Parts: sequence; structure tokens; C-alpha cells
Amino acid sequence: MPPRPAKKHSAKSRSEFAFIAQLRRKAFAAARSSGVVVGIGDDGAIVCPRTRARLIVAADMLIEEIDFRREWTNATQLGHKALAVSLSDIAAMGARARWALVALGVPHDVWQTDFLDRFYRGLLALARQSGVALIGGDLSRSPDRIVIDSIVLGEAQRPVLRSGARPGDLLFVTGALGGAAAGLRLLKAGATLPPRSAAARLIRRHFLPRPRLSWGRYLAEERLATAMIDISDGLSSDLAHLCRESGVGATIDAALIPVDPLIVRSSLHDVDPLRLALDGGEDFELLFTVRPRDVRRLPRELDGVRAVRIGEVTARRQLVLIRDGQKIPLRPGGFVHFNGR
Repeated sequence: MPPRPAKKHSAKSRSEFAFIAQLRRKAFAAARSSGVVVGIGDDGAIVCPRTRARLIVAADMLIEEIDFRREWTNATQLGHKALAVSLSDIAAMGARARWALVALGVPHDVWQTDFLDRFYRGLLALARQSGVALIGGDLSRSPDRIVIDSIVLGEAQRPVLRSGARPGDLLFVTGALGGAAAGLRLLKAGATLPPRSAAARLIRRHFLPRPRLSWGRYLAEERLATAMIDISDGLSSDLAHLCRESGVGATIDAALIPVDPLIVRSSLHDVDPLRLALDGGEDFELLFTVRPRDVRRLPRELDGVRAVRIGEVTARRQLVLIRDGQKIPLRPGGFVHFNGR
């Protein structure tokens, strides 16, 4: 599923200032209803936070050839993902997302097309769905690759940290795991897929993650989650991050992990779906801990998404996976930026 060809602009017709003015008009309506006093167009934005709310700031980068490839990428989907990755961090803090800033570096050949118009179309669509106002950022020329820096600001009365888990707490995850990693494998294989096939839907999960904002806010506002993190690097790695910050260990049951059912229905027959769920990454689901006495207060689902128990927090600082009745050490196997993967 290659992206559609970008439309070319003439050198004279592509004005940076005209583009920013157009973007300002598109972002203005959402900004007016989001406590924005001054948005895009000045040296800085001015916003009005809610009284006594704590301001939460999250930032993520997407680098061409590291996080995405231009020959695979639909620009509208990339705009969605650029915002979604930072929204997921806001969700993991139990915050309500309010404002976004996006800085872009693009090569000259990209600037001369409609790539950025479609990029912001995808970003602003997700911003509207999430109640977020785009209030600024930056735009610059890069030598040969696209660089995206996405910053989202949110508000929370009671932010949830990674450091609050205690022995005896139960571990939960939202949604299904492994689908985004399966989609990436299919992209690398270069398969041509029917639009409604299981494989095509997995690729969409890679390109169009859905940040679990409703779950994050509910868990924080109802004081249910003792610790929380979003699953960006992979369940095994992000569980390790949470346990390290909390000074605890964990045991998880392979039979309870919600592996994406589309994986076994796709053309990926040479992979272990469980390993994709454990190590694949980019699912952007939430991993959180709950005291046993509070489990009965968890909703069955929010916005059509369920959360399931996968294990328990332990006092011994090690990670254990139970598979086929055997206890085996669980080593972080998710994405690491500087190990050459």
C-alpha cells in the first residue's frame, strides 16, 4: 500500500508565511474553545490553565528512516501518529490533553509538495477528536530527512506516575498488543494487501495508534491506578521501566496477555504472536497497576476498549513470565534507540 504521489507546488507559489497563515486559520476554531488567548502567529502562545490543575508536558520525536519511511508513509497518517505518540504519554499521566506544539524539519523536495498540507490534515483531525488545540511550533529546512518534534501539554488534578506500584498490586493492560509490530513486519516484507484484510488492518494499527485518553483520565480521576506507563517500547521493556521506578518486580501470565487476534489471521506465519506482544512496541496501550480492593471499581470498557489483568506486582525485583506452566525470566526485549536495531 504505497502512499499516493505528492502534488508539486511551483517554487513561486510555495510561501512559508502563507502556509503558516493557512495553518493558523485551520487551528483557530479549536484554539478559541481551549483556553487559548494567543495562538499561532506570535512569538509565543498564551493559554489559561485551569485553577489548581497541574500542567503535564510530554514530547516525542519521529525521525525519518528511524521511526518511519517516506516510501511507506501516507502523510495524513504520519500527521495523526506525530500527535498520537505524545497524546499517549499524556494519557499515561492520567491527564486531560489541552494544547499541542509541533516542530518540523523538512527537506526542500518535501516542501515543494502538498506533503505538509496532508500531514497537518491528519494531525488536526486527531486534535479535534481529542479536544486539543494546536498553538504553535516551528518549521525549518532539513538537509535530507523529515524530523518531527511533537509536544503536548495537559492538565491533571492527580497525575499518575510510574513510581507508585506496590507488591500485591495487580497489573492491567488496555486493548490488544503486538498488532503495530506485526504491521511493521508486513511493511518490511513489501506485501501487496487487500484493503480490508487482517494484514492491512495491522498496518493501519502501526500508522494510526489510538491514545487511550479516556482510560488514563478515568484511572487518575477515580484514584484507581497506583502506577501507569504507555506501551511504546514493548510490554517487556515498559513493564521493566515501571518496576524499576517503583522498586518492585512483577509476574505476568502469558495466557492472560491480550495478543492482537489479527496476527494469527494475517500472512505472518513465521513469528510468535506472544513475542510480538511482549517486545514489539508502538501499541500505545496503557499498562497500569491497581490495588486488589479497587479492582471491582474498574469499568468493563471505556470507549469500546477493555482492560484485562495480566499479572501481579511482587516484592522481589525481577520480572517473571509464566508460560505453559513454567516460570521463566522475562528480559526487556523492546526497542532501544542506540543498540543498532
